[in-house]
Amino acid sequence: MTAAGPALPALGGRGPSYRERVADALRAALIAGELRPGEVYSAPGLATRFGVSATPVREALLDLAKEGLVDVVPNKGYRVTVVSERQLDEYTHVRALIEIPTTAALAGTADPVALAGLRPVAEEIVTAATAGDLVAYIDADQRFHLALLALAGNAHLVEVVRDLRRRSRLFGLTALAEQGRLRASAEEHLELLDALLARDTEAVRAVMTRHLGHVRGLWAAP
Repeated sequence: MTAAGPALPALGGRGPSYRERVADALRAALIAGELRPGEVYSAPGLATRFGVSATPVREALLDLAKEGLVDVVPNKGYRVTVVSERQLDEYTHVRALIEIPTTAALAGTADPVALAGLRPVAEEIVTAATAGDLVAYIDADQRFHLALLALAGNAHLVEVVRDLRRRSRLFGLTALAEQGRLRASAEEHLELLDALLARDTEAVRAVMTRHLGHVRGLWAAP
């Protein structure tokens, strides 16, 4: 593992969901580029940066290895999988094919109460963007979009998008956060909710198209 690295969120607590919390935090750090492709990281080293014991980190890394997000390097640790730009383009293309029409259709079918219930998560995304907390931003962003898609009632669709999002890389988030531009992208989640509650299908489609369009510009590291 590299000697120096970005600060990662401290995770406290125990319980059956603790391993999942650590795994989610690792996935978010990987997507945001806090954990770099090709780099080898040790469980004890990551545990120190997360402020937890090595055991849940090691267990979480094994989960990520099963998902193809890291490779096991015997006697050294775990190497973050390298993903090509072509693969990333393919992932976002499939996401657009699924997420844009599905979300647009929700303008006419989603329960307004359920949509309103997503507002705190959308605000959480804005808060994380304002603070420049990329791991929290990725985590809240994923929870928002997957919960929104779940309103369509197709669990398999949600799992497909979850997998595609986990394989994404958004290295440009660091630059956006440093330039104070990440908040504008975060506020699109509130704009999307307003359009859905207004039952404006075309506005929803436009916001989702713009929102996913940002993703392609975030592949490259700043």
